[in-house]
Amino acid sequence: MIASMAAFSIEDAFLKTVTKQVPVGQVLMMFGLGGLCIFAFMARRIKAPLFQPQVFTRNMLIRAVFEFFGRLFYILAIALTPMSSATAILQAAPLFVALGARVFLHEKIDGKTWLAIWVGLLGVLIILRPSADDFSVLSLLAVIGTLGFVGRDLLTRVAPPALTKEVLGFYGFSTMVIAGACYAIWDGKAFVALESIQMVMISAALAAGVFAYTALMSAMRTGSIAAVTPYRYTRLLFGISIGVIAFDEKLDAPMLLGCAVVICAGLFVGWQNQRRQPAQ
Repeated sequence: MIASMAAFSIEDAFLKTVTKQVPVGQVLMMFGLGGLCIFAFMARRIKAPLFQPQVFTRNMLIRAVFEFFGRLFYILAIALTPMSSATAILQAAPLFVALGARVFLHEKIDGKTWLAIWVGLLGVLIILRPSADDFSVLSLLAVIGTLGFVGRDLLTRVAPPALTKEVLGFYGFSTMVIAGACYAIWDGKAFVALESIQMVMISAALAAGVFAYTALMSAMRTGSIAAVTPYRYTRLLFGISIGVIAFDEKLDAPMLLGCAVVICAGLFVGWQNQRRQPAQ
């Protein structure tokens, strides 16, 4: 999970840079095409069939919808808002995962955990500052993207064993192509010819993204969700560091306070779940 979070932050940095010069829809489509080709090759090497009945089950189709919204809205957040802000909002994902595990996977949640979840969501509001003069509606892009990733991760947990991480990766990146095409049609911007440096950045983002996706799928399908999700918070360290160093982003007191509240709440939720684990 830690390796996945580091690689995702590197992917974000390259994508944020290249989307300043290349339309978001075009970047998403190229990124998705490259990823699906890589995962198709990986699936072929282990002789995992890409087209099988389990791919088209209800849960997997819903997972694809979550993947669509997660990928599209988060890359829009990365492109249009500060990377540090988008990364900070993404840290609420473990709280939503815990909530989703209760609703959809019927995992038990006690009163203390419920309180921690609500406190964590308060931390997200502190980061967003909806009543402040500098609030940007664009910040909600990261919220929608986060919810998309949460749904994807929960449904990854219940994916049929026959669907290996290579197969899931193939369909995950295929969804990105569809998301990119839909946004390109809506955005209406013409595609541009890529310069060599832009191709290098997209390739570097793709390499980091494929590794990150593979590591994430392995983490979410091994052991307990409660045990692995707290390590998502390492992405905050990677993402904010890159945002400050590479993009000269500024951190203020409300953002730091909100991050602290979200992280503390999320770690408490993880700790509570781990305490209950032996008794289950």
